[in-house]
Amino acid sequence: MPRRRMSVFSMSFLDVMSCGFGAVILIFLIINHESSEDAKTYNQDQLSEVRLLDYQVQQGEKDLLALREQLEETLQNLAQSQQSLASIEEDVTRNQTALAELDAISAAERESQDELSSDIEARQEELDRLKAQNEANAGNRARTVEGEGDRQYLTGLRIGGKHIVVAIDVSASMLDDTIVNVLIRRNMSDERRRAAPKWQRAIRTAEWIVAQLPLDAEFEFLTFNTETTSLLGEETGNWRPVSDARALDTAIDTLKEKVPEEGTSMIKLFEVIGQLSPLPDNVYLVTDSLPTQGEREPRRTTVSGRDRMDLFRAALRKLPKQVPLNVIMFPMEGDPQSAAAFWNVARTTGGSYISPSRDWP
Repeated sequence: MPRRRMSVFSMSFLDVMSCGFGAVILIFLIINHESSEDAKTYNQDQLSEVRLLDYQVQQGEKDLLALREQLEETLQNLAQSQQSLASIEEDVTRNQTALAELDAISAAERESQDELSSDIEARQEELDRLKAQNEANAGNRARTVEGEGDRQYLTGLRIGGKHIVVAIDVSASMLDDTIVNVLIRRNMSDERRRAAPKWQRAIRTAEWIVAQLPLDAEFEFLTFNTETTSLLGEETGNWRPVSDARALDTAIDTLKEKVPEEGTSMIKLFEVIGQLSPLPDNVYLVTDSLPTQGEREPRRTTVSGRDRMDLFRAALRKLPKQVPLNVIMFPMEGDPQSAAAFWNVARTTGGSYISPSRDWP
């Protein structure tokens, strides 16, 4: 019997090799599938982290923008605060300067009080004599005033005429002789402004003028600042007899209730005087400085000396030429041209000009 020949590539060997190769492929597929699943899981985790980071970046940008806006607002507030601080420092400096000047004035006034106290006894006898003389002449006057009596022999100011106008300046400058003190007193209460020494001098002067009015005359009593008004309780332009004692007393009482304020418009005063019928024989003007405005309010907050002279010349054109202007001047600091200007007008109109001492009348 012939012998069977062996072959290494028999069916059994091929089966084994096929099974092995299939096992390898199966293993490879299993391993690759697991790697893909792991990669997907890893990619999803990274994507979540990326989205979280994107959200955080966007939120951070919003927060950064809000912080920038807050920073700009803070810088603006800081700049405004610095400006306010600078303004407050300037106000403090001005107030300190004003306070120092007030302290100096107070010291000078205390020294003056000591001197005046030592002089009171020496003047008492003269005062009694003048009071007696005033009582003796009271029967010829429309109104009597307390004080040192008739000083016409000292001033040369004569009160006469059939129609007489008394005009009193009630602007803010009548509160004091210096600009600094005017600014300080202007912010005080009405009661303290009425008690200002300079304003009290103006009231006493008005009382003295009224006391000298002839009994057979007629008068108009005016006050002026930015507007001109009558103290007789009527519209301007109505003459009242001097013999009407009630009208005189009412005018003085009304004047005492006035509070000096605002600027000075002399053109309006002279317009009222020019509209009187008949025209006055004498105008007695109590003032302290040149006007600060014309018919309208000035556009600027300050008025130069040249501007004030121009306003004064414009006002004089409204004053009737044949009316004498008598000026009683309480000089004001910072207005050196006023004294010469009013003196010249008083001289050219046939009136008189006086700048009395502090204890007159």
